[in-house]
Parts: sequence; structure tokens; C-alpha cells
Amino acid sequence: QVQLVESGGGLVQAGGSLRLSCAASGRSFSDRAMGWFRQSPGKEREFVAVISRSGAFTSYTDSVKGRFTISRDNAQNTVFLHMNSLKPEDTAVYYCAAGAYTTSRSLAAYDSWGQGTQVTVSS
Repeated sequence: QVQLVESGGGLVQAGGSLRLSCAASGRSFSDRAMGWFRQSPGKEREFVAVISRSGAFTSYTDSVKGRFTISRDNAQNTVFLHMNSLKPEDTAVYYCAAGAYTTSRSLAAYDSWGQGTQVTVSS
């Protein structure tokens, strides 16, 4: 297990940008795939993006492709989500998660979760 703390959420106008950060504890960060998920009111938590252990592989849900970028700095035990061209539909609590073995879009593949950070996009 790894402790994760998200930050960087806030209120932004449609079309604006925001960068989320997720700081991880311990030395196991580089051994884990890292994902970002989000949850809107009345909806289930959904996959947003994932990055492999080395950072060489990334994948995104279709609705954010071309607008969001996931990255990681293993030396600093931090994963980022750069969000551009934000839309009101992006409003949600964003969570980062650490995976045990492989990159995945499934919540079940992740064994450590942060507490989330609120992103609100106004129209």
C-alpha cells in the first residue's frame, strides 16, 4: 500500500486549465502503475487516465483524450493530471490511485486511493 494525497483542484471557467498533483509516500511508487479517476454527483467513479511504471505508456478515456495529459515524476513520487480545455462535464471529484501490477481502466486493479480533490468547471 501507498499513501496518496491529491491537490490542485478548484474552480475554473470552461475552456480553462488546471493541473492536479498526487503525492505518494514510500519507495514503491515507481513499481506501480498510476491512474486518475473521477466521480460526479449521481454517477459511479469512472476511469480518466493511467500511466505505466516507467511513464512510457499512457491511456485516456475518450471524453478527455486530447485535452488531458497524465505524467509522473518517479524521483519525486508524484503523478500529475494536466487538464486543458475544461468543460462543465469535467466537474467531479478527482482521485488518484496506485495499481499493483498492470495498467488498467478497472477500479479493481488499484489497491491504494487518495481522498480526492474537487474540480468544478463553470459555464
